[in-house]
Amino acid sequence: MEPILINNNNLTGAWCDVLEHFCNYSGLDISPLVMSLTDFDESPEVRNVIEQSLRASGLPGITTVAETIFPQSLYIMCEFDRKELYAQYMKNYPRIRRIDPGNNRGTYFQRLIAYQAGDKEVNQLDVIINSLLDTKVKRRSKLQASIFDPGKDHTTGMFQKFPCLQHVTFYKSEKGGLVLNSFYAVQHFYRRAYGNWLGLINLGKFIAQETGLNFERMNCFIGVEHLDEITKTEASKLLAEIDVACS
Repeated sequence: MEPILINNNNLTGAWCDVLEHFCNYSGLDISPLVMSLTDFDESPEVRNVIEQSLRASGLPGITTVAETIFPQSLYIMCEFDRKELYAQYMKNYPRIRRIDPGNNRGTYFQRLIAYQAGDKEVNQLDVIINSLLDTKVKRRSKLQASIFDPGKDHTTGMFQKFPCLQHVTFYKSEKGGLVLNSFYAVQHFYRRAYGNWLGLINLGKFIAQETGLNFERMNCFIGVEHLDEITKTEASKLLAEIDVACS
């Protein structure tokens, strides 16, 4: 199995490229998949087709998945005040955990802003933002945030919903722009990939806005991209519906 690289300036188009690859080749896994996006455009008509397909399958919508990584609607509600965003999210965190049993060990955004390191709670996003704002900070290793917690996440369960996203890092490019890098050990393509990538894009836009940088690129390395929840026949039918929406 050879690595697959998708380099695109349109999130919707990149997702469709991966779906097309699944339709054209045997197997249910791509290992590894490297996704690199710039501009972060979307195609509303095609996204609507994907959204309707997900909902017809009884799966969470794209925005619902995206907000597990970055709660964009709450950020807007907080009038783009990051301190208020943190406070409101943690205030609502007990309710968020109760809504979905998969959140019983935490959520992505919670671990980004309140990672429990021993007896210390670390807001990793603020460390990254303050490091990017401080011109004296040259150590790139500060520009990273961990999601996976071995003490909590190495369980004996047969199937573990969280966390699929393991790690994010940021890089200030030579042009003075911001690059986000992320790593998934396994990603479930049909039900999660579009929302995951949108969530990462919104996270990158948040860091860029808070630091005054231009968000240039989002890179995502996926160890195993698994088709899941949809057969090859269903995937081909969905691709045909997308082609109609594009015409």
